[in-house]
Amino acid sequence: MDNSRFTRRFFVIGGVTAAAGVAAHHFLAAPQVEAEQKLPAPHEVMIVEFSDTGVEGRTVKVMTIVKSDAEWKSELPGESFRVTRHADTEYPFTGKYWNNHEKGLYRCIRCDTALFSYMTKFESGTGWPSFWQPIAKQNVLETGDGSLGMARTAVACRRCDAHLGHVIDDGPEPTGLRYCMNSASLKFVPY
Repeated sequence: MDNSRFTRRFFVIGGVTAAAGVAAHHFLAAPQVEAEQKLPAPHEVMIVEFSDTGVEGRTVKVMTIVKSDAEWKSELPGESFRVTRHADTEYPFTGKYWNNHEKGLYRCIRCDTALFSYMTKFESGTGWPSFWQPIAKQNVLETGDGSLGMARTAVACRRCDAHLGHVIDDGPEPTGLRYCMNSASLKFVPY
């Protein structure tokens, strides 16, 4: 047998084998399709109902609204999805409600829960809609937020867990609080 032929055959077979090995490694190492998103089970919460004219109704038990990211993404504008689902923040002075002075009610953009009234809105100079208290404490959920290397208090809608913004203790009387919200999380209903 001719050694040059064996060498060429060995080289070709070795090259094909190496290419198959690289392809197999790439296929096996490639990220697999993500498993179904694990969602929390819906549970009961208490919220206070409000009419669109801001009249307080009754306190009711409702089930939390739980949907996948894909479902929320199909229902919400891009910025609202990023803010409410991934705790993003809109740029100051860009949201549609930071300079809104109309009478009305601010509801959750995802589930329509009443969150804030125009009567507690104030000019904070920050470029975000700011309120000195929610329309009903039961309608929001406050949790610790250690992101960005600082201790803050995040504010979310109690019914659907939409991220709304943060509460800071530099607001006006009577509470001394500033609920600094993202317009992208809110839906304004004028009176």
